[in-house]
Amino acid sequence: MITLNHEPIVKADMLIRKPVEEVFEAFVNPAITAKFWFTKSSGRLEKGAHIRWDWEMYGVSDNVFVKEFEQNKRIVIEWSDHTLTEWQFIRRADREAFVTITNSGFTGDGDEVVNQAIDGMGGYMIVLCGLKALLEHGIILKLVSDKAPDANVQR
Repeated sequence: MITLNHEPIVKADMLIRKPVEEVFEAFVNPAITAKFWFTKSSGRLEKGAHIRWDWEMYGVSDNVFVKEFEQNKRIVIEWSDHTLTEWQFIRRADREAFVTITNSGFTGDGDEVVNQAIDGMGGYMIVLCGLKALLEHGIILKLVSDKAPDANVQR
């Protein structure tokens, strides 16, 4: 068993060569987000919103609560397991946004926490890569569904 001295905080970031407003909208507008992350959402992200996200290909869903929301700058959500995810959007140039995603609040023994952190970091990197391909090149890569094809319930 792993003994942790500090709680891990996952960080994934990516430069997206599109205006920060367009990149931010891609995360709050489920019609766009469904092209690179989940398949269905009960609504847009906005402060105080309780939203359900579905990954229909895996037969799973989760409920998130939008704790903080700063237009074109920052979003903080709390998942049903009480972990937190924060997006920060930094304008680098007129047509560049640097997105940083952090994930924290993992629970369990040391091994479980490490596994959750590793899974979270890999997942958020996949999400950012899918977003980059979509916004910069108009390509829907289906990275999330292709990550675990044997777990796909729609096969």
